[in-house]
Formats: sequence, structure tokens, C-alpha cells
Amino acid sequence: MRHVIETLIKELGEGVGVALPDVRVTGDDPVLPSVFPVGAAAAACAGAATAAVAAYWRPVAPPEALVDVRHAAVAFQSERHFQADGENFDVWAPLSGDYRADDGWVKLHCNFDHHRDAALRALGLPAGATKEDVARACESRTALDVEEAVTREGGCAGAMRSRAGWLTHPQARVIAEQPLVGLTRLPDSSGESGSPGISRASSGERPLSGVRVLDLTRVIAGPVAARTLAAHGAEVLRVGAAHLPEVPGLVVETAFGKRSCHIDLCSEPEALRDLVRQADVVIQAYRPGALNARGFGPADLAAMRPGIVCVDISAYGSRGPWGGRRGFDSLVQMVCGIAHENGDGSRPAPLPAQALDHGSGFLTAFGAVAALLRRRAEGGSWHVEVSLARTAKWLDDLGRVDGAGVPQPSADGLLATMPSAFGTLTYVRPPGLIAGAEPYWASPPPRQGEHPAEWATATGRG
Repeated sequence: MRHVIETLIKELGEGVGVALPDVRVTGDDPVLPSVFPVGAAAAACAGAATAAVAAYWRPVAPPEALVDVRHAAVAFQSERHFQADGENFDVWAPLSGDYRADDGWVKLHCNFDHHRDAALRALGLPAGATKEDVARACESRTALDVEEAVTREGGCAGAMRSRAGWLTHPQARVIAEQPLVGLTRLPDSSGESGSPGISRASSGERPLSGVRVLDLTRVIAGPVAARTLAAHGAEVLRVGAAHLPEVPGLVVETAFGKRSCHIDLCSEPEALRDLVRQADVVIQAYRPGALNARGFGPADLAAMRPGIVCVDISAYGSRGPWGGRRGFDSLVQMVCGIAHENGDGSRPAPLPAQALDHGSGFLTAFGAVAALLRRRAEGGSWHVEVSLARTAKWLDDLGRVDGAGVPQPSADGLLATMPSAFGTLTYVRPPGLIAGAEPYWASPPPRQGEHPAEWATATGRG
């Protein structure tokens, strides 16, 4: 399996047009209780990100990179191990969960209040309805009917499909035609070359020192991507807004190493433009097209800041009949057959980690650094695209393992603690090692909106 993981890492580099240094893999799979090779996928994603960072830091003679399968797998479960003063966070809202329908199962994602309200409207239920009320409403309808009704109301739902059922879906065929990590050069007329504003790291600097990252994301995939870049020394500024809902535990757990500001795009668009003009990477996970409508699409960003790396994360990609559909890891697992096959098919059996979120997060970090490598070699502005559904297809393509009865991996030796405004935090250390530059987070999670909407360091950009 180690050789398989090493090969997967090389293939990821080839897919985005960069030569990655060798990565030494330790441990083996299966390491998580699943028929899917989640441990191998975790090690490949974390290993590829680590290798790309090593290549960026020392392009002539990259240092040794290493990834451990158990560490990567535990990192894919990081929110489960996260504690504040010894207390875990419950990230699921009361109405979120699996419901039996007339012909199968459907999952409702109600962690945000407006998604909960949309689900209740779709089911003809009043505000304040209980989980039992929702269960009764779902029992009398087909799973697809509930999925479509909730989606029409602006909510998030996913009917459990078999793998075969998903493969016949039009969106599955669109996704199959897309690369796992899409990397394309954006057209611009600036004649930009090289990587302005980024000095080459000296032996005393961290691998991504001088790289500025705007994190416009929520929940897991995007925040994990930006958190990964922060672990290697990037300056990450997370941009939220006071009116946007958050998942309380996750917004803290994914914020290590970042600063946090608030900008209302409706009333303060110029504040975001000012940040973009001095950024290197912008990561966003709004629904496809949402930022384009506000003048912050990839072409707009490249015009504001020639040489920018724009990263888009979505649930189902930006093309096809579901290209603009809202979605989350647990829903994608339901619709694409993973939740069906991971158990006996009689009821949903999710993966033992939010593997599509975490996998997409590490692949996003990998794609962002790959784009920085391409920018340094070729100049220009770059666009990275990652989707949870395409990550699911990749996991499906990796085959199966005899892991159904494997116990949960131990986190012994993989946890650390840090004081913070939220108490003493226990967290999973970032996976992947680079000789001479072990990844770490230099600061605890900030309070939301704690910092001004400006970069912390001056880099001499014009």
C-alpha cells in the first residue's frame, strides 16, 4: 500500500503539471473502519500538499518529505479530537440526520438555521417542529421527492443512492470528465511574469513565508485548506461577516494559525478589493457563480491583482445540472453511493471521517501551492477548482479494502495543546513532515472578526 500511496502522490503532481519530490510513506492501510481506502486517500492528499510545499521552499534540491498513514487518517477526523478545556464540540444541529423515506433514506443538513427553515417549509412543517415531526413527514414521501423539495426551497438534502444509481445520473457523468484538481491559467493582459511580492525563502524562513492567503470559506474543506497553508508559514486572513452563520465548534477548530476579520460584501466591497490587490491566493467556497455576480469571479480577481491564484471549492462542481447546487460532505456521500456501499445497503453508513471535506481541503492546499509553482515558472494568474463530488469519485476509483472491522486509530502522539481565548485547546497536529521545516500553527484560533481587514505584514508590494 505504501507504494500505491507514493504513486498516487506522483500522479497528483503530474495532473497539475508539477514535478513533486519523493515522499516517504510510513504506516499502512486499512487504518479506519471502512471498505473504502480512506487512510491511503488521506496520506496521498496530505503527502501531495507536503511535497508541493517542499518543492516551493527549496526548488533546486527539495528536502525530504514524509507522511504517516495513521497521522493523516487521524487528521481527517480532526474535529472529533478537538477539545476546549477537555470538552468536545457537537457539530450537528438537532434536525440534521438520516430519515427513512417511503422508498429508502434521505439526509437533511440543517446545521444553518436558514437550511433548517428551508427543510421545514419543504416538508410543510411549522417553525419549531421536532425531529419526530420531520421523520413522520419524510416517511410518506420518496427520498428523491424530499431531496428535490428541500433543494427547491434553498435547503440541503441528499437521497441515498447506490453506486450504480449515481453513475447513471447526468451530474456523475459531468464530474467524471473533470480533473481531480483543475488547474488552468487565467487570461490577463498585464504581461505579468514571475511571482511579484514573494521573496524566495532563506534557510531561516518557513516554506510559505511571504505568501498571503485570503480565506473566504466556512465549514470544513476550505478552512482546512487555508489552515494547511498556515501550518507551513503562509499569512492567512479569514474573511467572514457578522451576519453569516457558522458551525460553532468548526469555526474554532479550523482557525489555527489564521487572523480573522469581517467584511460585508453588500456594503464594503472595496475593503475586499483592497485585500485582494495585495494577496497571493484567494480561496472561496460560495455556491458556483455567487462571487462572480458580485464582481469577485476569477477573471475579476486576476484583473485586480495580476498573478493571483484563485481557488474555487464546490460540492458538485461548477458545471452540469447540479453545478450550482448546495452540498456538504455528508450529502455527497449519500448521493454518490458511498453511504450505501459502506454499510449493507439497508441504511446509510457514512465514512469514519468527513473524508470528502478533508480530502478536498488538502487537495485544495496542494492545488494552491502547485499554482504558485506554475506562476513562479511561467508567470500569469491561475485558477484552481476542486469539488467534493470529484474527490468522492477519486476515492471510489481507489478500490476497496478489508477494513470494515478495523478499530478506530489511536491519536496517541498526534495531539498537542495550546492556550487560547476559548480555553486550553487540544488538537491534532498537522500531518506531513518536511526536513528542517516541521509544520505548526504559530497562533491559536482568533475570535471571529477580531482583527482589522488588513494584512499584518508589509512585503513591499506596489
